[in-house]
Amino acid sequence: MSAVTSLRKLSRAALRGTAARGGLPHAIEHVAQAHRAHHPGADLGALRRAYLLAESSHRGQMRKSGEPYITHPLAVTLILAQLGAGTTTLTAALLHDTVEDTDLTLEQVRDGFGEEVAYLVDGVTKLEKVEYGAAAESETFRKMLVATGNDVRVMSIKLADRLHNMRTLTVMRPEKQARIAKVTKDVLIPLAERLGVQALKTELEDLVFAILHPEEHARTQALISAHAAEPDPLETAADAVRSVLREARITSTVHIRPRHSLSVHRASVRRGVLGPCDFGRLLILVTEDADCYAVLGELHTCFTPVISEFKDFIAVPKFNLYQSLHTAFADAEGRVVEVLVRTRRMHSVAEAGVIALGDPHRTTGPDEPVAEGERADPTRPGWLSRLLEWQSHAPDPDTFWAELRDDLAQDREITVYCAAPGSTADSATLHLPAGASCVDAAYARHGADGHRCVGARVDGRLVALGTTLRDGDALELLMAADGASGPSPEWLDHVRTPAARIAIRRWLDTHPESGTADRQPDSLPPVPGDAAPRQDRAVAGAAESAAVAVGLPGRQVRLARCCTPVPPDAVAGFAVRGSTVTVHRETCDAVARMTAAGRDALPVRWQPGDSGCRVTLLAEAFGRPRLLADLTETIAVQGAAVIAADVEPPRQQRVRHTYTLHLPDATGLPALMRAMRNVPGVYDVIRATRPVV
Repeated sequence: MSAVTSLRKLSRAALRGTAARGGLPHAIEHVAQAHRAHHPGADLGALRRAYLLAESSHRGQMRKSGEPYITHPLAVTLILAQLGAGTTTLTAALLHDTVEDTDLTLEQVRDGFGEEVAYLVDGVTKLEKVEYGAAAESETFRKMLVATGNDVRVMSIKLADRLHNMRTLTVMRPEKQARIAKVTKDVLIPLAERLGVQALKTELEDLVFAILHPEEHARTQALISAHAAEPDPLETAADAVRSVLREARITSTVHIRPRHSLSVHRASVRRGVLGPCDFGRLLILVTEDADCYAVLGELHTCFTPVISEFKDFIAVPKFNLYQSLHTAFADAEGRVVEVLVRTRRMHSVAEAGVIALGDPHRTTGPDEPVAEGERADPTRPGWLSRLLEWQSHAPDPDTFWAELRDDLAQDREITVYCAAPGSTADSATLHLPAGASCVDAAYARHGADGHRCVGARVDGRLVALGTTLRDGDALELLMAADGASGPSPEWLDHVRTPAARIAIRRWLDTHPESGTADRQPDSLPPVPGDAAPRQDRAVAGAAESAAVAVGLPGRQVRLARCCTPVPPDAVAGFAVRGSTVTVHRETCDAVARMTAAGRDALPVRWQPGDSGCRVTLLAEAFGRPRLLADLTETIAVQGAAVIAADVEPPRQQRVRHTYTLHLPDATGLPALMRAMRNVPGVYDVIRATRPVV
């Protein structure tokens, strides 16, 4: 029996009668039975008291379906009991609407049942529309998510509450059904997926599918009905697998796991015509992790495996704690059979997610034991921590609501290892949504200080800040000094996380000039050609008298512009037209070409003097506002004069600046280059080895 069918049957059964028998109200006997199936030693006293209080508080209230209101908290509690929730969660579920809909106060709940139950009830209590108006729904979800950050059981109760409401939604007006279904689709279903509560998620998906897409739902149900009328080839496949595993002496249970309606619809859209094996999968349950791989070996040995379908979520669990081996094989008739292999413990977590892991505040105890090596609090994965961080900075309910839907729309998470440049001491593991960029990582790692990020290395290579990160990347973030840099509007094109998006927008709103004037220097055209030569000629006579041709007095000496040699570079001279000697660095490509052509190098040396020198430098940088201004200021502070400058158009957020400079003393060149490299955004400065454009 599927988890969805079990939940529905138990829900109907729990609503029959309220007469007491043996001290336990008849109405909660099914709840008690489901609860003790997971927690045999549970004390039912709190449940009994909670039911009696809830029943008396809701007495006289009716649901729109005409049923007594108490049937709703009973159904919610039963759903959670079937999934293995603890006594505290079930107690709060019975009382979850009392503070909102009756005269019972939160203080009375706290006095009668303790702080934990009161916290859970308060967490799912809606905010008043009278006070919050149109923002009540979004602010209620904000409050609920903050409460979930401290105790995931808050969201567990909310998900079960929404499931029962969706089951009975047909009594509502069509437009209200559609609105509730849309919010369920955009917010509650992604939350159920992230918390790993697949039993709730799949039924919610089917209920939403039926309301929002009734025609597609009807067609899908017709396909399922037609398939059910024929013999299922998965039965034959299951028998073959059982026989193989029995011969291999692997203790296991093999089930046929039907696809739910939305899954069948998606498969039909993806594959076109569905085959007879496409309406379900085989589920193989074993005892130990090692048995999972033993089963896999037998399947791949005795059947024809479809290797492209193999995925190992045991070695690398999904971000929502899900673990299983996925594989597929072809049967004798060439039909592909999909298979899931997991332990019974993995299956419990796959169905109930964090609900199956118990009370996050308890490390040991008879009611909800924690397995050895298991986290005491599994409820703060990366996505939840990120959500709690950015929501605190969302300026208004509309922004929060829009960003929440966008954040929850991300369907996968990656792990990135972030370390400070040149050090492993300040390292961190970042959990980011798939598609996140280096900019997202900067804000995830440094919060508001992410503004100072000017570059990044991924696996040791310099990359643009907009580079999309992959699972397992090793990342180094290059950060500027405080106040030395800020985000550009283009960063918004590369971010996936609300935290980064909100922070960038807030900074840009408080620095409006960053979107216009401050960005212009990085896209300046080259310096006009008639200005540079005049400045060049003005200093050429003094720069060039620094080198002399040894043994050839009277010869005019010219420093080659392709490599702009300066003292103490090793140099070589070559005679050109007239009596001029051109001096190159020995490493210049022109030296190799002329030597290969048979031209003799002339002996030259540097002549001591204080007349200065000229040099051309290339600065490679990540584009950002005020970069050109900061570089020219640094050059001026070092005592160099700019003869000519050229800024190439940005490419993939990277820019190249070419400067022809006059230095009063060649010995100051290394210090100048170091100072330029320290400018935020600059990742390399080199001597030019080609003509200045």
